[in-house]
Amino acid sequence: MNIHALLVTRFTEALEKMGVENAPIPVSRSARPEFGEYQFNGAMALAKQLKQKPRDIAEKIVETVELSDVASKLEIAGPGFINIHLDDAWLASQCEQSLNDPRLGIATSAEQNIVVDYSSPNLAKEMHVGHLRTTIIGDAVVKVLEFLGHNVIRQNHMGDWGTQFGMLLAHLSDKLQEEVAETALSDLEDFYREAKIRFDEEEGFADRAREYV
Repeated sequence: MNIHALLVTRFTEALEKMGVENAPIPVSRSARPEFGEYQFNGAMALAKQLKQKPRDIAEKIVETVELSDVASKLEIAGPGFINIHLDDAWLASQCEQSLNDPRLGIATSAEQNIVVDYSSPNLAKEMHVGHLRTTIIGDAVVKVLEFLGHNVIRQNHMGDWGTQFGMLLAHLSDKLQEEVAETALSDLEDFYREAKIRFDEEEGFADRAREYV
């Protein structure tokens, strides 16, 4: 059940009964709860075409549109806004029907092949909370797309794993010759920055890095 689509259909039918065809059907969510759940704002746009006051057009629409099964109240506000207050009992029945449906009333889409890229970490650096965030978002997107019936390919591209590792290996080999010490993963951040400076500035270092690769 798509409430917005249902309301658009009902207002389209009402305007056709009034002799108005192919008119825009601007149905939107209400900005404030006292205005109901939805609003129809098409009366003003029809004033010039029908040569009537927008509020008179809105009154005619309210008389014509068939929403007694869906809305508890339709009210005209301002120059011709129609506020739609949905019926609580109708909403409850729609919820009950959805809960009894394993797909919650959501239809499947035309199947597509979709690739979703996750965090794509740089293997020469430590991962951080940003990688976790994008991975969670990516997995949520994947589950929604699969639920809609698409064939989803999960991709986690391992970025920049070539020259950077040659730089690190060449730099670390020099460091190990200078001193023997345990190296923590966090040290790689500093080693990488040092190696990048040497790669850009030190003669012969870039060639050594490429040989290591």
